[in-house]
Amino acid sequence: MLDLDRFADDCRAALAEDRGGHRAVREVVARTLSDPNAVLAAVGEPTRAGVHKLYHSPDLTILNLVWGPKMTLMPHDHRMWAVIGIYTGREDNIFWRRLEGGKVEAAGAKALGVGDCTVLGRDIIHSVTNPIPRLTGALHVYGGDFFAMERSEWDPESLAEKRYDVEKNMRLFEEANAALR
Repeated sequence: MLDLDRFADDCRAALAEDRGGHRAVREVVARTLSDPNAVLAAVGEPTRAGVHKLYHSPDLTILNLVWGPKMTLMPHDHRMWAVIGIYTGREDNIFWRRLEGGKVEAAGAKALGVGDCTVLGRDIIHSVTNPIPRLTGALHVYGGDFFAMERSEWDPESLAEKRYDVEKNMRLFEEANAALR
């Protein structure tokens, strides 16, 4: 079984080794995801959508993120690099490019399944969908304080930029949980 404290220690050591970069952290996450059943045993089978903090400091945040069935989070940025790895289910990412005037347009996509790991650079804008009818679990490792960073999101209809609304986005997880019941 995966030791979550050891995983956090390994990510912190990789961060120091890579001088704040994501390459070594990606290797830790990829190695961890080579045994998705060990991750499941450590975090437990997902039963509810939500954002679960595993480690948090000014230079590193590790989350166990559980997407509800068919849940979508509209375009947003992190303003820091992120390493995302799937241990159960699927996560589809659409990548967006910023246009003049603050709007965005779709620029690519990547589907992540069990055992997959990817890096998002600090300037990446993405939206996330769980396309399957069950919960999806993912480890998300961020190169900074995920909770303190001021971020942006884009309106799903107009694609206009606005300040990231944490409360609204947390409600999406609770709405997904209500739909599960």
